[in-house]
This record gives sequence, structure tokens and C-alpha cells, in this order.
Amino acid sequence: MSLNKILGTALMALSAVLLLNGCSSAPIDEQAPGSAGLERSGADTSRLSGSRDYTAAHLNDPSSPLYQRTIYFEYDSSDIRPQFIDILRAHASYLSSNAAASVTLDGHADERGTREYNLALGDHRADTVRRFLVAEGAPDSRIRTMSYGEELPANPGHSESAWALNRRVELVY
Repeated sequence: MSLNKILGTALMALSAVLLLNGCSSAPIDEQAPGSAGLERSGADTSRLSGSRDYTAAHLNDPSSPLYQRTIYFEYDSSDIRPQFIDILRAHASYLSSNAAASVTLDGHADERGTREYNLALGDHRADTVRRFLVAEGAPDSRIRTMSYGEELPANPGHSESAWALNRRVELVY
């Protein structure tokens, strides 16, 4: 088989996986915190993409995508979930158009795993968000990352619903 055929087949398979991965079959109530959650957070989804006119006032406006400053992750993952892409794009837009703005990305993990592993996972999650923001135009010099691992849980419980809230990156302005 030629290299072009192999690459073509691999590209088609990857496209199929990405297409299927972007579609959730779980009802909204069964998804992790923040999934589909723009309806619950009150964010105005009509302004998410392409907007460059965010101000500091939008950070405290529940109808603004900037109001949502917590990005949730799957278990043992640092991949940005599709439902958070437009929210992060809005934050990148805000950072790129407001020279005085800077953000710290606080990475967190749930209690499972060793302390060292969870610190590394929180760091990796924060760095993934940082790289995304920079790729979307935010200045790297105004983004700082920090990892707390499992040390500052949003929910101190020991269940899947508690752990889902603890697997996160918080954007702190």
C-alpha cells in the first residue's frame, strides 16, 4: 500500500473519530459540570464566537461568556472538552484586547492518584488551557499557571459527582 493511501485512510479514520467524539449521546443532566451548561450558567451564547469587544465589566455579567471561569475535564485527562471552546475563545479575546488584563490558570485534580501525580495533572490541565488561549491570540506574557492538584477541592465529597467538580481549571483575573 502506498504512503498516500495509508495517510488518506488514517486521515479519514481520524475525521470520523473527531466527528463522533464531538457528539454527546448523554442527556444534559448526566453530563459533567459545565457540559452543555451554558443554559445553566446564563451565558449569552450568541456573542461567543468572534467577538473582540469584551471589557472588565463582562467578567461580572452573568449573561457574558467571560462570567464562566471554570473549565471541567474528564477523569485523568487534560483535553479541552468541546463545550468549553467558545468560552475559552471569549477569554482569549478579552485578554488580547485589554492590555491591563492578566489571568492565572489554577489547575486542579480530584483526590484519586498520588499527590505528585495530581499536581502534575493540574499543571498539565492549566498548561493546556494556556496554550489554547495563546493560540487564540492571548498574550502569553499575561498568563500564569498554577497547580493545586487535589489540595483545594471544589467539593470535598468522595463520589463521582464530587470528583467531576474537582477536575478543573479556574481562570482567576
